Amino acid sequence: MSGLHTPHAGDDMAEDDDVVSLLMRQHGDIRNLFDEVEAATGEERRDAFRRLVRLLAVHETAEEEVVHPFARKGFPGGEQVVKDRLAEEKAAKETLAALDELDTDDPKFMPRLLKLRKDVQAHARAEERYEFTHIRRSTDVTNLASMAKAIKAAEAMAPTRPHPGVESGAKNMALGPVAALMDRTKDTVRKAMGK
Repeated sequence: MSGLHTPHAGDDMAEDDDVVSLLMRQHGDIRNLFDEVEAATGEERRDAFRRLVRLLAVHETAEEEVVHPFARKGFPGGEQVVKDRLAEEKAAKETLAALDELDTDDPKFMPRLLKLRKDVQAHARAEERYEFTHIRRSTDVTNLASMAKAIKAAEAMAPTRPHPGVESGAKNMALGPVAALMDRTKDTVRKAMGK
């Protein structure tokens, strides 16, 4: 239900048809999932963390495939902007990989999660400031919409809510580890972009 054909579509339509709005909403979803992981315990924390890992993996992979290639060529200084974002993403992925090996009850889990959160939020702010604003200024609605379509295809692979009846983290990870998810996301995005 995207609400595209309802009279009150407004915000939904912007999210659906503008890659920047869509990515900003994902940044909000990521913040909310960090809150959920921090607030939860036991199996609920494990489940929320699995969803956070999936969304981060899909979000970053989609940005690497859709946003960064456009930014490199789309505006002056784009190459350096992308280089800086990729360095931040690499650091966050390393923290995420270390976290992913820990159980959510491990005493080292929360300090590492908080470090990841800080890194991810700094990265998101930098993207919004140095990449997203330029993208919106540098292209037309058609291109924003086609980039959004590719991001939405990727997003479908990482639901932020567990599927009904699939509450356990183990079942939710049936699709495999993070690296495999990133590979599938790349394929999905490339298909959506007609590559």
